[in-house]
Amino acid sequence: MKALILSGGKGTRLRPLTYTGAKQLVPVANKPILWYGIEAIVAAGITDIGIIISPETGEEIKTKTGSGDRFGAKITYIIQDQPLGLAHAVKVAQPFLEDSPFLMYLGDNLVESDLRSLTERFKERNLDALTMLCAVSNPSAFGVAQVDEEGRVLQLVEKPKVPPSNLALVGIYLFSYAVHNAIANIKPSPRGELEITDAIQYLIDEPKKVESLQLQGWWLDTGKKDDLLEANRIILDTGLQTAVAGEVDDSSQVIGRVQIGEGTKIINCTIRGPVIIGRDCHLENCFIGPYSSVADGVTLIDADLEHSVVLQGAKVTGIQQRIVDSVIGQRAQLKIAPQRPKALRFLIGDDSQIELI
Repeated sequence: MKALILSGGKGTRLRPLTYTGAKQLVPVANKPILWYGIEAIVAAGITDIGIIISPETGEEIKTKTGSGDRFGAKITYIIQDQPLGLAHAVKVAQPFLEDSPFLMYLGDNLVESDLRSLTERFKERNLDALTMLCAVSNPSAFGVAQVDEEGRVLQLVEKPKVPPSNLALVGIYLFSYAVHNAIANIKPSPRGELEITDAIQYLIDEPKKVESLQLQGWWLDTGKKDDLLEANRIILDTGLQTAVAGEVDDSSQVIGRVQIGEGTKIINCTIRGPVIIGRDCHLENCFIGPYSSVADGVTLIDADLEHSVVLQGAKVTGIQQRIVDSVIGQRAQLKIAPQRPKALRFLIGDDSQIELI
């Protein structure tokens, strides 16, 4: 069995962060979102992985993720020239997939699930498609499945105005080679894309064996700021181990589960976990509250931070008010003059958001 991770797209919902980088490389608990998916796939016993990339961000993904050696996998990168749908991505990847059954995984998803149970069910029941579903409160925002009592999929509808159920497609699928024929026989949707829901519906109508498995844990699509922060909170809450490799002076307090990277200096700070701080950071006169992630090379001086993500190389100085529920991009600089400011001065990119409350 092979795996196909979709890591293209333009990441418009995470702008301005994704103007300069791939959304799948935005870190959660200081690790790119994409890597969580790779690790889950390898843990399920699949090591031959294709990653769909776009011309705009593909090189960055290739450079940062590499050949797959660090994960115990072999990674093949496949360019999708235009974002013409999930089924189109499978079509582009067909020379890599050949006739092998495969697991398809959306690269900006995070799920609490052991994928091995999914692959075992697919093999045991000799299925042509297996979809993972999750009950949601707003099914009209997703592809939605109607299933019978045994989990067989009866119908799929993409973002329906009147949903047939509250079961959303999570973005993890298993397919036999039969899906290639299905994709060859569907047409673009009104939005001009080859929809994977249409391909699965074709398999249902043939009929082929299409079933579902409901996710019991959490699922997050990290395409928006608040979802990214929630993913960061969950990962820190469930997976962070205490490890202090940097320097912490005697006037600082480190409370709870906190991870501090090598080369980082903590001076006169209070850090209340769960918190992760990367390598080669400088923190001085700061309070770092729970559910915060600070990436490598960050400088924080006279700053308070809580439930936030600070990306690599950012610098925050002199912010006396607490920064909460925020994502601060790579190499961004936030500062307030030592004297009480009489005016505010900004250089802000497209689609940025600033709130003074």
